[in-house]
Amino acid sequence: MHPVLVIVLGITLLTVVGIAFGGTFLLRVGNGRVPANDLQKTFFRAGHAHAGVLVALGLLVAVLTHVVGASPGWAAAGAIAVLSAAIFVPAGFFLSVLGPDPQRPGPMIASVWVGATSLVAGLVISGVAVLAAGIAAL
Repeated sequence: MHPVLVIVLGITLLTVVGIAFGGTFLLRVGNGRVPANDLQKTFFRAGHAHAGVLVALGLLVAVLTHVVGASPGWAAAGAIAVLSAAIFVPAGFFLSVLGPDPQRPGPMIASVWVGATSLVAGLVISGVAVLAAGIAAL
């Protein structure tokens, strides 16, 4: 496994603490201790869910590409792109509804689209790397 990817994975594992803290934030929003309108509640839930799922997917992609013997450089690029999506997508959901009572998402919603693009790129890179490793192993 590429050493840069190993470092990124270590950092990613530590970020799960932040995702867990986000869960406590959602509990405070849900029980009314943190005021939020319906849009904010929806976007906060979406941001938290996407963070957890995309981190898990990024870790899975990194391990999968390593196990099948994909090119370390391509495997790292794909996994890091997926893990980047785990930053951009939730950031877009959270940051686009900041403020006392937003009625619609703000400009930071563009971060969701940047993350979606990063996710697609990472999955295509990783999928092709895994296919190439399988074909080479025939």
